[in-house]
Amino acid sequence: MTLHTIILAAGKGTRMKSTRPKVLQTLAGKPLVRHVLDTCAAIGADSTVLIYGFGGQMVKQALAGYDIIFAEQTEQLGTGDAVKVALPHLPTTGKSLILYGDVPLTTENTLKQLVAANTAGISMLTLEVDNPFGLGRIIRKNEQVIAIVEQKDATDAQKAIKEINSGIYCVDNALLHKYLPCLTNDNAQGEYYLTDIVKLAVADGVEIATISPEFDFEIEGVNDRIQLANLERHYQAHQIRTLQHAGVQFADPDRVDIRGRLRCGQDVFIDINTIFIGEVSLGDGVQIDAGTIITDSTIGNATHIKPYCVIDGSNIGSDASIGPFAHLRPQTLLADNVKIGNFVETKKTTLGQGSKINHLSYAGDSEIGREVNIGAGVITCNYDGVNKSRTIIGDGAFVGSNSSLVAPVNIGNNATIGAGSVITKDAADDKLTLARSQQVTIDNWHRPTKKT
Repeated sequence: MTLHTIILAAGKGTRMKSTRPKVLQTLAGKPLVRHVLDTCAAIGADSTVLIYGFGGQMVKQALAGYDIIFAEQTEQLGTGDAVKVALPHLPTTGKSLILYGDVPLTTENTLKQLVAANTAGISMLTLEVDNPFGLGRIIRKNEQVIAIVEQKDATDAQKAIKEINSGIYCVDNALLHKYLPCLTNDNAQGEYYLTDIVKLAVADGVEIATISPEFDFEIEGVNDRIQLANLERHYQAHQIRTLQHAGVQFADPDRVDIRGRLRCGQDVFIDINTIFIGEVSLGDGVQIDAGTIITDSTIGNATHIKPYCVIDGSNIGSDASIGPFAHLRPQTLLADNVKIGNFVETKKTTLGQGSKINHLSYAGDSEIGREVNIGAGVITCNYDGVNKSRTIIGDGAFVGSNSSLVAPVNIGNNATIGAGSVITKDAADDKLTLARSQQVTIDNWHRPTKKT
């Protein structure tokens, strides 16, 4: 059996008050529709047809790299019309999941269950809610689904029903090809309702299977900024609870954001106002202090990230100490027992085991050996205005405070650089190298005074 997905993403999202299509608004740092597409990829869909409308070019650009068939809905004539646009791209065999670009959090597990439930031709996702206002009601007879009625078309008795239609279906492609051309717009909104395929299927004796999602937020859609913010909080709380069940301790679960995937070992502690972006992995016993932002990085066991650090695209070993106020830029590789202190910035730099850069320094395009000590205010001058060059510092070297290492340059093993030096040539192993101008005292010099 082949499995296809149809994603409805043509809505403008007027209530968002944005120049961007609704499906490109972000949740957890990622466009809504990309959440849906990534879930489709996870369940192994054979093809995906995305129905676009407003801002179609922006949608196509934002989804470059995905294997998608784009189909345009030129007029907003309802969900049934939107799915009908996909028919030319849909085989008559196999099954299709019908999903929505503004319903981003339906889980892989729920969609797999929905596909498995489709044994007779149609399965659908429903949920009982306390306040069903505005949503389509599931009409049953002898416990079997016989119809779906929209709010505007419902009688008072039907409005009292609490089981609602999510709009998410798994349908045999043969039935889509059969029923979609038969839809009419004879209803209060003058639209072609996708829900009417259920009525047509029931008339043909097709039994409609239903399942419910594990979490209510899986069927929540987004129409305005308030709903988007509420869904963000539901999603963040769900991720935090999952990590708490796995043993992670949060100082305050409401003040952490995970905008990607966070993997944690045992006995991890995460303080307030921390943000994790992309793929982040924390080893056993890691402590992340307040205000830290970590993007696409790996942090080894028992490492301590002190407050207000920014770590991006970096790999940090075990038993390291980072910060406070450190900035590790992409391609920073730190071995075990490394110390990066206050207001230190690194970029495309490796530090060997036990090395230290404690204060107010910059190491860029550098290869730094083991047990190296970099003093306060040291910089690697890696850019000449046109080209980047590397600085190599051997094991056991000591670089005195306020020194400038003008790349390309090599500092030898166990070399010592005197404080305040500007090093433009290689420094020998086991030697003290100085590069300072002669100190002078100027007689008859007077400090400037303030002009009146």
